[in-house]
Amino acid sequence: MNDQQLLRYSRQIMLPDVDIGGQEKLLNASVLIVGLGGLGSPVAMYLAAAGVGHLILADFDTVDLSNLQRQIAHTTARIGHTKVESAVLALRELNPGIKITCIATQLDAIALAEQVVHVNVVVDCCDNFATRFAVNAACVKHKVPLVSGAAIRLEGQVAVFDARDPNSPCYRCLYDADTEENLSCAANGVLAPLVGVIGSVQALETIKIIVGFGTNLMGRLQLFDARHNQWRELKLPKDKNCPVCACS
Repeated sequence: MNDQQLLRYSRQIMLPDVDIGGQEKLLNASVLIVGLGGLGSPVAMYLAAAGVGHLILADFDTVDLSNLQRQIAHTTARIGHTKVESAVLALRELNPGIKITCIATQLDAIALAEQVVHVNVVVDCCDNFATRFAVNAACVKHKVPLVSGAAIRLEGQVAVFDARDPNSPCYRCLYDADTEENLSCAANGVLAPLVGVIGSVQALETIKIIVGFGTNLMGRLQLFDARHNQWRELKLPKDKNCPVCACS
């Protein structure tokens, strides 16, 4: 770690739970972020600021005017750009010392596997069940921790699924494959700071997993009610009959 890095990350290094060893783990880590919208924007920005050495950004969508109310990595000047192109400009201004890889195509099962196998953590910031199930399956197969988040209207949720632990549930334990209710922000609305709250928790959980301190959200589902500013936590056990993780 050079002098510039010691100064940039000094406030984290001061923390006994992080220290120089933890910061070096962050600098040597790779994280795949799936989705660069409302959740992916704060996740990417906080992980870049914290010094995660390699961020892989995956999103095939483009920036639209309606995104700017909540997707803080993007700007009015970058409307029409792909979200990964827009995000990388923001992240490089924030921290030019990290590596960023952009994937502006939809990830199929093969492409997901190619990316997941090389990262320390996957952060699911997408907005549809099909992608969430595919990301989960890849993480279970390759035993890579998954930090999952979702937000709609005035409600959000976040959880950690870690296939390295035989007792960990997976996303498929939480939702059945027949789930068809794909709620969209376009159809239902979402409050801007809500995605910031959930995305920040996702970034926090990712850092904790990489550095290895504290207790993460594995086996717990946290639900946030923005209307009343209340958190509720549910225990999420492993489904012994889960078709994805029961035999993992």
